[in-house]
Amino acid sequence: MLGTAVLPSPGLLSSEVDFAITGYLKYKIFGSDWYITNTHISILAVMLALIIFAIIVNINVKKADPTKPPTPFMNVVEFIVETLDKLIIDGMGVKHGYKYVNYVSTLFLFLVVANLSGLFGFRPPTADYGVTFALAIITFVLIHYAGFKYQKLAHITDLFKPIVLAPINIIGEFATPLSMSLRLFGNVLSGTVLMGLIYGLVPRVITMFGWPGVLHIYFDIFSGAIQAYVFVMLTMTFISQNFDTE
Repeated sequence: MLGTAVLPSPGLLSSEVDFAITGYLKYKIFGSDWYITNTHISILAVMLALIIFAIIVNINVKKADPTKPPTPFMNVVEFIVETLDKLIIDGMGVKHGYKYVNYVSTLFLFLVVANLSGLFGFRPPTADYGVTFALAIITFVLIHYAGFKYQKLAHITDLFKPIVLAPINIIGEFATPLSMSLRLFGNVLSGTVLMGLIYGLVPRVITMFGWPGVLHIYFDIFSGAIQAYVFVMLTMTFISQNFDTE
């Protein structure tokens, strides 16, 4: 994985400070050592949480009686769906927004849950550059898919207008996934490192009273939600830039 080193055993500065990517299960592929890391475990936990939530929602929707008021749980679900729909439609327009509702909503929910996973003792998957870069590459592919679909060859030829700026335009296109992935990775990793240092270096008698937990409100909840929102907004902005010529 990129971003931080994969360690075969826990521990970075001491037995109490561990914020690196740690390998737990070692195996060989084509003669190279590979590990099941805490990033894989965190991603699996996030995926299971979202899948279980989706199954519960599906069951409740099928059992819902349209003639009766919705339950508190369904009110929460409707609020989430309506909020995400409005965010995407406002950002991408009515004409095209509905086509990307599923992807952008899934991306936002994954990022929020992944960033919040630190509250439950996991190392956030987004603190691994291999995860954020992969998400940025998916967005990068969709950006250019929309470009070729709506602008045809102009999506390429516009990069050479004017010709003297062509190198800068091309570099700018490839810099998009790098900037998106590094922004998310850097912000989440910095919070992970700081919380690891606090829990590892502050005397345990102090942490027992729970005061470091207050910092999770910022590093996991506030900052995590903001970074998910920024990543999603950039995704919608870059994709919707290709809609203008249709």
